[in-house]
Amino acid sequence: MFGKRKSPNVDRIEAVIGPAASFNGHLKCDGSVRIDGFCEGTIETAGNVIIGEGAQVMADITAENISVSGAVKGNITARGRLEILPTARVWADIAVTSFLIDEGGFFRGKIIMSDEPEPAFTEAPQPTGETDETAKGTVEGDEGTA
Repeated sequence: MFGKRKSPNVDRIEAVIGPAASFNGHLKCDGSVRIDGFCEGTIETAGNVIIGEGAQVMADITAENISVSGAVKGNITARGRLEILPTARVWADIAVTSFLIDEGGFFRGKIIMSDEPEPAFTEAPQPTGETDETAKGTVEGDEGTA
């Protein structure tokens, strides 16, 4: 009964907010969450979050993977993947490792993708075959001729 705590089962849906339900507050759990109704506040889980097609979510969401088919407004942090499916509407600033938006899905906001180091450019790359002179559009001796 009071033994060692088991690791969370992130594949098992632990909390469901049904289509006729509404939730306002801070939802925190170890398993996955499915939302088909209205939710306002914060959602924090070690598992996944599934937002159904009819759902309306105004919340900051932190989870492993997030799949959106409904409407979301807030901040989204996915340690794994965020999927915006064809019926989804998302207004959010997001931080993710992997991002997918299906055709028909809507996203407005800014995205930060982690786990990829920025390249160390010292100057802007130039298209191949161009020199500084040809890039400027003039070649010595061609001025004023038609």
